[in-house]
Amino acid sequence: MLAIIDYGAGNLFSVANALKFLEIPYTITNESQTIDAADGVILPGVGAFPEAMQMLAHQQLIAPLKKAAAEKPFLGICLGMQMLFDFGYEFTKTAGLGLLSGEVRQIEAKGQKIPHMGWNSITITQDCPLTYGLHDGDFVYYVHSYGAYTPKDNIAITSDYGGTVTGLVFHDNLYGTQFHPEKSGAVGLKILQNFGGLVR
Repeated sequence: MLAIIDYGAGNLFSVANALKFLEIPYTITNESQTIDAADGVILPGVGAFPEAMQMLAHQQLIAPLKKAAAEKPFLGICLGMQMLFDFGYEFTKTAGLGLLSGEVRQIEAKGQKIPHMGWNSITITQDCPLTYGLHDGDFVYYVHSYGAYTPKDNIAITSDYGGTVTGLVFHDNLYGTQFHPEKSGAVGLKILQNFGGLVR
């Protein structure tokens, strides 16, 4: 059973619908006991970094999420991925969950409009369990203005948008996608299927 974290800033139902289609058991929760009992965790997110971190703190979810990230497969999506890092610089410097080294700042999109919105092709820079069955040139769906800047050892997928955009990160059992796999057609479903396979 996967726990999709409901903290008031997540794109919950499209993620849930994708898991339902894939026949991957899930529950939507903001309770620490349910998170502890889950086999894996998905942290979605849309909106701004500071407010999302405040929501996690207000609902006393930071400690349960850090515990889960140390013990079981954990996937952050979009803003949920960004919050895995040390700091975000959206509006103001805000501490993240500190699970991955790096920071989140506005993307360097030379000659391109911000936000980065729409389909973009991927480059696989190194293999990880979530890249199984994917190929260079596959397309995924992005909606963001800020991106993760982290050591390349943490990066499995990038895209080009007037500069290099970090698309998928990983370290041990921790994963994050800047793009939305639940909105990325067959490619995104494959990523979610790969993640689901880690908990079975």
